[in-house]
Amino acid sequence: MSTTESASHYNNLEQKSVQELLVAINQEDKTVPLAVEKAIPQLEQLVEVTVQKLSQGGRLFYIGAGTSGRLGIVDASECPPTYGVPHGMVIGLIAGGDGAIRKAVEFAEDDEQQAWKDLQAHQITDKDIVVGIAASGRTPYVIGGLQACRSAGISTGCIVCNAGSAVAQAAEFPVEVITGPEFVTGSTRMKAGTAQKLALNMLTTATMIRLGRVKGNKMVDMQLSNLKLVDRGTRMLMEELQIQEPEAAALLQKHGNVRAAIEAYRKEF
Repeated sequence: MSTTESASHYNNLEQKSVQELLVAINQEDKTVPLAVEKAIPQLEQLVEVTVQKLSQGGRLFYIGAGTSGRLGIVDASECPPTYGVPHGMVIGLIAGGDGAIRKAVEFAEDDEQQAWKDLQAHQITDKDIVVGIAASGRTPYVIGGLQACRSAGISTGCIVCNAGSAVAQAAEFPVEVITGPEFVTGSTRMKAGTAQKLALNMLTTATMIRLGRVKGNKMVDMQLSNLKLVDRGTRMLMEELQIQEPEAAALLQKHGNVRAAIEAYRKEF
């Protein structure tokens, strides 16, 4: 049995008070960053190959089912507004299609051929990299997709939460974050899902920094898609260029991008 499916360390949960439940869940959650820390060497290798592929015009694909698939989609959807990259650079695919984002599609994850079909719909090539996400490490949708990619000469990675899994064996650059039994037995949306989210944060954040999408510690290529981000961009310019708010706001409005505004200002002055 995989460790994510092993019995919880806690029992008689229905007899516990709300405070007891919350404290116990929190205690389990505290173990997740330590599990991720142990996987940093594997994550480093995955980041390096991802940077290489994307710097040469390739794309990053995520394939997963259920919570894992949704986490991939969330991570992919946040890259364009955060780093100003094209929407097609990071793509999340979920077993069952987009409808499965909100509502589970029964048995969709059991089709070993479907992930490859989904990837082919995006004209995937050996310039790209595919990362499978599966807490159990045994999801047929992910295993089949990774195996098909390797047969086609496409680079593959994965993020799993069990050791020695079939998904890890199918990937060239596996990342194994071993989170152990869940608070509610088998509920991998909990610790395993948190671990996957942390690993995905690290993968794309490190990748985008290496691709030059961050200056200092600022998201200078972010899309100004709401007032909060316009305000953030204005404050970035005030700090970086040592100018007052009216001038920074006008500069941002004129150029529509923090990086472009900084470059234009420095050329002028």
